[in-house]
Amino acid sequence: MSIKEKYVNPFTDFGFKKLFGTELNKDLLIDFLNQVVLPNRHKIAELSYAKNEQIGSTEIDRKAIFDLYCVGTNGERFIVEMQKAKQNYFKDRSIFYSSFPIQEQAKRGDWDFKLSEIYTVGILDFVFTEDRNEKEVRHEVHLKDQNCRVFYDKLTFIYLEMPHFTKTEEELETTYDKWLYVLKHLPYLDNRPKALQEKIFTRLFEAAEVAKFTPDERDSYEASLKYYRDLKNVIDTAIAEGKTEGRMIGLIEGKIEGKIEGKIEGKIEGKIEGRIEGKIEGKMEIARNAIAENIPLDIIIRLTGLTEEELEKIKNE
Repeated sequence: MSIKEKYVNPFTDFGFKKLFGTELNKDLLIDFLNQVVLPNRHKIAELSYAKNEQIGSTEIDRKAIFDLYCVGTNGERFIVEMQKAKQNYFKDRSIFYSSFPIQEQAKRGDWDFKLSEIYTVGILDFVFTEDRNEKEVRHEVHLKDQNCRVFYDKLTFIYLEMPHFTKTEEELETTYDKWLYVLKHLPYLDNRPKALQEKIFTRLFEAAEVAKFTPDERDSYEASLKYYRDLKNVIDTAIAEGKTEGRMIGLIEGKIEGKIEGKIEGKIEGKIEGRIEGKIEGKMEIARNAIAENIPLDIIIRLTGLTEEELEKIKNE
C-alpha cells in the first residue's frame, strides 16, 4: 500500500500513539491535556506513562487495555482513548475503565481513602445517537446529585465528538480550537497552516511527518492505516445502505397505503420481497468483506444486524 499523505493519521492506533504515547513526544500530550482536558483547572507540568494494561484483582476479573494511561505530578490519572467507530456500550466501557485507576490507589494498612483526580477522555470519530442534532463538540460529565450539584469532583469524563467540529482555519481563535482542528485535518494537510505557528504545533508536525518514519515504523503505520480505512469503509457502506433502506421502506409504505385491490397488493408484496432479499444479500456481502479484513465480529454484528450464527456460516462457506 502506498501512503500518499504527508502527515500521519491520528485516528489510527499507530498514529495516535506515535504522537502522544512516547517519551519523545510527551510535551504534545501535556499541552493537549492542559488545553483541551484541563482548560479551567490547574495545569500539569509533567507526567509519566503508566502501564496501559490493567488486570482485575482476581483471575476471573476482566482486563482493560487503554490507548494511553498516564499520571501527573500531583497523582492525577488520565485515560485517553481514540475511538474510531460507534460502540453500543462505549459509555459503559468508559465507566469500567475508570474503575482501574480508582482501585490501584488503594493502600495497604491504615488508609483514609483519599483519591487523586481521574480523567477519562474519549476522542470520538463519531457522535452519540442522542447528540446527532446537537452541535457541541466537548462534553464534560461529573457525578451529580438530584439538584444537579456536583457530588464528587475528582471523577471526570470528557468526550470530544469530532464530527461536530466544523471550524475552518480562518475561524481558529484559541489553542483548544487549534488542537481540534489539527486532530481532524492532519492527514489531509500538505503543509502546516499559518494559524498553527506556535512552537507546540511545530513539534507536532515534525513528529507527524511520515517521510521521517523508520522502515519499521512505516510498515506498522501502513498496517494500522489499512485497518482504519477498511473499518471506515465498512461503516460508510452500512450508513449508505441504511439511508437507502429508509428511502425504500418509505416508498413501499407510500405505495401500499390506500391500495386494497388484490392484484395491486400482490405486485407490491412481490416488490417488497425482492427488495428485502436484495437488502439481506447486501448485508451478507458487507459481512464477507469485513470478515476477510479481520474486522472484529462484534463490530460486524452492529453494522449488519446479522447474528453471530449467521456470521459463522459465512466464515465457513
